[in-house]
Amino acid sequence: MKGINYKGYYAKVEFDSEDHIFVGHIIGIRDVVGFHGESVNELENAFSKAVDNYLAACAELGQEPNKPYSGNLMLRIPVDIHASVASAAQASGKSINQWAAKVLDRAIHAH
Repeated sequence: MKGINYKGYYAKVEFDSEDHIFVGHIIGIRDVVGFHGESVNELENAFSKAVDNYLAACAELGQEPNKPYSGNLMLRIPVDIHASVASAAQASGKSINQWAAKVLDRAIHAH
């Protein structure tokens, strides 16, 4: 999956056919931060400005900005799948985390 990212923040972008603009929102945070542009360049510039403005507003207010993602992912899976994952990871010479990260990355890029 490819998308826009800046300073660790990612955006979901849609096309507004009524206004003929791209509209985006930062994803993965609780706060609502949006932006828009008529071209890809405008959209990317608006996104980076939105992130910078969000971070500046948080600093001005003395609030911690929402962090997009921590890098920790907790999963609850059936015991037999957990055992199979552990076996596959061990067979490939990787930890479960390394193996899962590679499998998830391949799955993302397959779409």
